[in-house]
Parts: sequence; structure tokens; C-alpha cells
Amino acid sequence: MANQVMGGWTGTQEATEDTQKICEAVKDQVEKQTKQKYVVYKAVKYRAQLVAGQNLTIKVFAGEEDYIHLSVFQQLPCNGGKVELHNVEVGKTKDDPLGTF
Repeated sequence: MANQVMGGWTGTQEATEDTQKICEAVKDQVEKQTKQKYVVYKAVKYRAQLVAGQNLTIKVFAGEEDYIHLSVFQQLPCNGGKVELHNVEVGKTKDDPLGTF
């Protein structure tokens, strides 16, 4: 996220190990909200917005042709670093762009 402007969204980037950790932190909430269990659950792309913490939209591969989009907020480490799921969009494809929702 080099050269990221405060309050502005990054372009879509390849997911990192940290992105996957954020996804894992909200997986139980995602499964509860979607009423599905995900055997395959791999972050592939993300966008971020630096605020008083970090907003993220994350594209997650959920097996076969299935993708889901997550809207997540991560607190700053000095505020505990807690990760909160805001929303989930199901029925996404590999080619669906990551928007904000």
C-alpha cells in the first residue's frame, strides 16, 4: 500500500498473507451470515482505504467457480487491531470487480 492517500482507496491488488489472516479472523462470521461452510476460503484480491484504521474489500475464492466479496474494518494496532466484518456479497465471479459496499 505504498503511496496510499489517507481516505482514498487503493487499486485492486493481489492478496497477501496478511489479507488471508484478516479473512480467517472473520470466517466464522461469514459462515454464519451466509449460512454456508467454506472448505475452500482463499483471499485472492483486495482493496484498502486508510482511515482511523483500515477498510478493506476482499475477493475470496470459495471453491469451483464461487467467489464472495467481504467488506471488513481493521482497527489500528494502538486501538486493539480488532477485525470487524461489515458485509458479505455472495454469487460473485472471478471477473467481478471489487467495489465498495
